Amino acid sequence: MTTKVIYLPLDERPCNYLYPQQLAAMTDLTMVAPPPELLGRKKERADLEGVGVWLKEQCRDADVLIVSLDMLVHGGIVPSRLHHETVESCQRRLDLLRTLKSMNPRLAIYGFNLITRVPAYSSSEEEPEYYDAVGREIYELGWLTDKSGSVGLTEEEQLRLNEVLDAIPGQVLEDYRTRRSVNSAVNGMALELVEAGVVDYLVIPLDDNSQYGFSAMEQRALTVRAELAGLSDRVAIYPGADEIGCTLFARVFCAAKGFTPALFVRYSSTKGPLCIPKYEDRSLNESIKAHLTSAGAVIADTSAEADAILMVHSPAVGQSEMAETGTALPDRHRSYFSEINTREFVQAMKYYLDAGRLVMLADVALCNGADHLLMKLIHQRGLLGRLEGYAAWNTSGNSLGTVIAHAVIESYYRRLPAESDDERRLGSRRFYISRLIEDWGYQALVRQKVCEESLPGLGASYFALSHAIEEVCARIEAELDRFAEEYLSGQVADRLKVQSVSLPWRRMFEVAFAIETGGVH
Repeated sequence: MTTKVIYLPLDERPCNYLYPQQLAAMTDLTMVAPPPELLGRKKERADLEGVGVWLKEQCRDADVLIVSLDMLVHGGIVPSRLHHETVESCQRRLDLLRTLKSMNPRLAIYGFNLITRVPAYSSSEEEPEYYDAVGREIYELGWLTDKSGSVGLTEEEQLRLNEVLDAIPGQVLEDYRTRRSVNSAVNGMALELVEAGVVDYLVIPLDDNSQYGFSAMEQRALTVRAELAGLSDRVAIYPGADEIGCTLFARVFCAAKGFTPALFVRYSSTKGPLCIPKYEDRSLNESIKAHLTSAGAVIADTSAEADAILMVHSPAVGQSEMAETGTALPDRHRSYFSEINTREFVQAMKYYLDAGRLVMLADVALCNGADHLLMKLIHQRGLLGRLEGYAAWNTSGNSLGTVIAHAVIESYYRRLPAESDDERRLGSRRFYISRLIEDWGYQALVRQKVCEESLPGLGASYFALSHAIEEVCARIEAELDRFAEEYLSGQVADRLKVQSVSLPWRRMFEVAFAIETGGVH
């Protein structure tokens, strides 16, 4: 009898809504997600009453519920940063989980709820309107306040703290602190649900965080609380956000199959495991351990014993010095040219592939997309069609969670090929191909090209393009087709067509598309 998984995503974007469903489709587990019209859009919150009704209907005979508490309580990731809810109203919505558990006592609930992010820039794109004026100052306030209480401030930093406090209007600070307090209380309530046995496993991801700050302070308090309550085996707190649906599905899959995969981690840089990636608060290796653990996997001691090889293209420098995909090659940190050995990395990749190993690639040396130089080298060596999984989108944590979840699933079917079939295999390959198109083709190449060469002529910009949305999508589709023809056709598929391109939040950051394939390798 198949395992029925109900999935309430963090929001309606493909990374949250579609990726976990695509992973589920390459297994014999059944995933049911709400209709998109229930989920709202960006700053418009979901239909919370409708979501509640849907959950009650679906969970009556389900085995597992994977649930975003941000969606359940606030109606999505962005509404969780904008609301004016009280602790009491949030508690009432969370109590639905108790109702679901009482209706169906065998329902296993896997929940996740973010520690509210603190972006290091001034923009109200996904934040309250006052972030346009003082977003950076709010970030600095958290950083300097936390650092002051941890290791102390220099004289210059103390002066800056005073300036920041003067720059943020009192009512703004009160609004911000009140919302953070309510959101923190929701995480506390989530821990109580774990203690009560309502939630069976909880991930509290740190969204766009840093070494010091409001998020770091909350993370430490929650970690201490979870440890003192004896919940460390059922609560995980680590950097991440939009990939957690994938991670928790992988964990559900492992539980359903009684399977614990072992992944061997191979880096492209010696310093990589110790670097703290941009937008995160801990070393890359510690993050990988956290992602693997939450996905139900372990790190293999050697490649010989591993179910899969996780090739990690890693930075050699972290935090603000870490490059973005848009950083021109000459402007990248000098360590990129001396402390990352892509030739050896690709040679090792070929060695593992020639030995018949299952190889997945986490391309996290840069932020917000692939390292085009690495991917060109892999293409030149003819290895693209032999890899089984890939991710390089947005943050390091987003990429790691996505590709590790894929690796968990594929390693099971590699071990037990009799349980696989052609349809399942095709779904896995199409997911891999889609990651190449989006994370390499779009994020690393096409997005910047369209922004620079097409948007100005259309009177549009990165965030303001609604009036030209059809023209922009048509140009993106044409460029992605060119990319696929140049780099993917012949290696991953005989025929490949990108179609139905859209921009879910009417901006250039994320893209949605479909692919038509023939002769998939």
